[in-house]
Amino acid sequence: MHALGVRATAFLVALAALAPGAASDAPDADRFDTVVIDAGHGGEDEGAKGPRGALEKEVVLDVAVRLAARLRERDLRVVLTRDSDHFVPLERRTAIANDARGDLFVSIHANAAPDRGARGVETYFLSLDASDEEAAKLAARENASARGPGGAPPIDDPLVAILGSLMENEHLSESSTFARMAETALGNRDPRSRGVKQAPFVVLVGLQMPASLVELGFITNARDEARLRSREGREKMARELASAVFDYARRHDALRGVTPSAARGDT
Repeated sequence: MHALGVRATAFLVALAALAPGAASDAPDADRFDTVVIDAGHGGEDEGAKGPRGALEKEVVLDVAVRLAARLRERDLRVVLTRDSDHFVPLERRTAIANDARGDLFVSIHANAAPDRGARGVETYFLSLDASDEEAAKLAARENASARGPGGAPPIDDPLVAILGSLMENEHLSESSTFARMAETALGNRDPRSRGVKQAPFVVLVGLQMPASLVELGFITNARDEARLRSREGREKMARELASAVFDYARRHDALRGVTPSAARGDT
């Protein structure tokens, strides 16, 4: 089969996944039960680096593992796109999430900027147009690991753009809702919180579930780096993200008239 035919077939399969009735017919199919946690970067892809040597790949993996433990304590199924220091291509992360039939995808990162004074939390959901120039630059940096042989298709690939738009329309509202919940939980009304934004992140393209990318802070800022390096700081971030997930899960189940698990209490 020609390459175009293969891509077209994959595109039609993805469209079928959006059709009514594509979900499982199991009695509890509508209940929120699976979260996919994506620790950014890994292996040879170190991500950003702080002035005291903190590496993004290590910080976000630690937060991801801590978050997973908290969610599992409340009987949620958790799938990690990576659970050790190894590289996972962006398109593979998307495939892992879709194969898991997740109810929510959370990609965890640490931000960076030439301005060492820049600090604070940002949360994102998918858009083919970035909210602003800074969001566009961030997406370009995070998408860099998709380049090269075997990497994910570029964001301006026509089929990716069409599929991305369909997924965005399907899950845009829910992705935005969780991004705001995560920003509120992590920002704790901190005036340094930088709000909810949109950008064309490759890792969010093609996901068949609500999805958000969370920037925990600027690892290039000395104060943010100190918090990211601290075990207590990372545990606090995991606790806050877990709170946002539990809030979203309760909202998800209430909207569908599903009785949530009794274990989904407050954090």
